[in-house]
Amino acid sequence: MNIGIDLGGHTLIAALVSDEFGGSPPRIVRKVSEGTPPGRSVSRVMDAMADVIARLSEGVDVAAVGVAIPGMIDASRRHSLKLPNFPLEWDDLDVSEALGDALRRKGLNLRVRIENDANCYAIGEGSAGEAIGVRDFVTFTMGTGIGCGIVTGGALLTGSHGMAGEGGHLVVQGSAPCGCGGIGHSETLAAADGTSARAAAKGLPADFGELWALRGAFEADEVIETTLDAMARTIASTCHLLDPAMVIIGGGMSKAPGIGEALRERAVPYLSRPFKKTLDLRISKLGNEAALYGAASI
Repeated sequence: MNIGIDLGGHTLIAALVSDEFGGSPPRIVRKVSEGTPPGRSVSRVMDAMADVIARLSEGVDVAAVGVAIPGMIDASRRHSLKLPNFPLEWDDLDVSEALGDALRRKGLNLRVRIENDANCYAIGEGSAGEAIGVRDFVTFTMGTGIGCGIVTGGALLTGSHGMAGEGGHLVVQGSAPCGCGGIGHSETLAAADGTSARAAAKGLPADFGELWALRGAFEADEVIETTLDAMARTIASTCHLLDPAMVIIGGGMSKAPGIGEALRERAVPYLSRPFKKTLDLRISKLGNEAALYGAASI
């Protein structure tokens, strides 16, 4: 068995995942979830991950640990290059070594691998979710940031430097600074943090679920429409570039009732005519478990 960890800006989720057997998809045996340590410092996050790994490892034979990282990683799949919503000390960090050291302090000697969290999400959807048997698809995770994973020809697209698939950093409009160091990116407008900031500035609930429930009120719609439009532009641009058979939306914001239909409605006008007919946009049924399946398999 392997352990998969989904490291989020607000939540750390880990699962013990069985290996595939007899052609059946993998399955989650046990899962734990807790808040990501305040401040998101390297030392506290590593200790927190080591703690949950130790708990999940009790009484079972664990072969390896995979960690879904919320940001850009290098081609060797060891170093985090930029985590837009984490402190600068994560830049160019050897995550595999740091977590390995934390595990050894607990008496555990396990192989540690890392992958971008949205890539893990895509791998999970392909092995156990909506995209089983699909060779060309894209996943977007709408949460603290906007993650993106691309599978083309049945293989994960990683690029020459290991950073391919950063759909959340497509330039959509404006010049607002992004946590990654660029400007005008989709993530600044469509993700939960940016949406919450705009809502709070208007005295509206920062929680996206609560904000979504206020649709129909002018000020709430103003905030929500900015989010939906930025995400629709991102989806349309990605479809034009990659021609995927399927686009899968996941992440905490995807749980808002009707958001899939709302995104489809807003994306279609941005698509050229042939692409309007081929857009197959779905909401993930695995939810946040997709990244766990993917992380456990890397």
